Amino acid sequence: MQRATIRIARTASRTLRASYQTSAPENLTQSRHGNLPGSSQSPITTQLHFFNSVLEETRIPTFRVLDSGGKVIEGAHLPELDRDFARRIYETMLMLPSLDNVLYNSQRQGKISFYMTSYGEEASVVGSAAALEPEDEVLGQYREMGVLVWRGFGLDNLMAQCFGNELDEATKGRQMPVHFGSTDLHFHTISSPLATQIPQAAGVAYALKRDPNRRGKNCTICYFGEGAASEGDFHAGLSMASVLGGPLIFFCRNNGFAISTPSSEQYAGDGIAARGPGYGLDTIRVDGNDTLAVYAAVKEARRRAIEGNKAVLVEAMSYRVGHHSTSDDSFAYRAKQEVEDWKKIDNPHHRLRKFLESKGWWTAEDEDVVRAQQKKAVFAAFQKAEKLKKPALDNLFNDVYDKLPWNLIEQKNELKRLLAKYGDDWEPWKSEREKFKDSGRNL
Repeated sequence: MQRATIRIARTASRTLRASYQTSAPENLTQSRHGNLPGSSQSPITTQLHFFNSVLEETRIPTFRVLDSGGKVIEGAHLPELDRDFARRIYETMLMLPSLDNVLYNSQRQGKISFYMTSYGEEASVVGSAAALEPEDEVLGQYREMGVLVWRGFGLDNLMAQCFGNELDEATKGRQMPVHFGSTDLHFHTISSPLATQIPQAAGVAYALKRDPNRRGKNCTICYFGEGAASEGDFHAGLSMASVLGGPLIFFCRNNGFAISTPSSEQYAGDGIAARGPGYGLDTIRVDGNDTLAVYAAVKEARRRAIEGNKAVLVEAMSYRVGHHSTSDDSFAYRAKQEVEDWKKIDNPHHRLRKFLESKGWWTAEDEDVVRAQQKKAVFAAFQKAEKLKKPALDNLFNDVYDKLPWNLIEQKNELKRLLAKYGDDWEPWKSEREKFKDSGRNL
């Protein structure tokens, strides 16, 4: 009797498991038994069914326009762009390796303290920047220098921030290199702590929603890596944006690594795009090495964000070719051959260049001329920046308060006293003082 009971129980268990391990029953999304009361209005079902993907029995697809050889994929629709616009996109992408090469080596020579390259992610950054309007608000992480290049920030300004010299109008020498900012270009100053810009972007988008002069005209875009999506600020930001509303594009650069941690060890789900529907966001995954696909995806994301006054999530799948930063040696956790293979198999520059050549919009001669011009311009800006002095010393106390509080007044007076006592006589202070504009005498 006991054995028969066990057999019946096992049979029932297998039947039950089979009922919810199969694909989603057709009536799961139908209101055969009515809907749950309340705001969700979820259809009621009698099927015990678990799911672990936003798309049953498949993974989220990746939108692509060009194959790795720069040919338009069968069935793909090219976004609208003319010769000059397409060339400008490519030339901006070409500028980034020139900048990365000079500034990375500058750090190795001890001329700047820190640097992070954009190697391998140029298509994601520039392609998305090209789809925006100049007045759209940008909150970056630290590989979005291409957005500023696209908007005309200028090589002198880029170098000034990295060197922290007297021309650094944005951060006045008080920030680490590549922590850019520009009020004129609507580029919010980058902060080092990971993912802080995500909830901030939700606030910026909400402000646009409430501003009658900008409502329906502009949006906010927030860049971050897939590693930043593991921070609590990611969930807080998406939750805020989904509830408060406001035109916002969350742009995730999924480059495969959070410093040394591969994406396979960061999450068990289907990437970052799988999280969007959980917050009620329109979501798309795009090939981050396909400039035209990124451009088309962000263009549509911007339209949806502005017209719907809501947030949209874009996950750009790419590969970080460079080290995480000058503080990192990526070959300690990945094979050098893997990086070389990515450069050859899926190079964003090669892909767009081949497309332009097929249209008759670019030639080998153009490539040589533009590269030479950009290299010369970057080196000239570098030579100028390294000779300039640091901003005036009184910038230590400026730009936070309209009126200095008593404690900063005390500190400022103390610095004045010490400079008067040691600044001209003690060699360590004297030599250090000369590095600043006006040699600190403006105090």
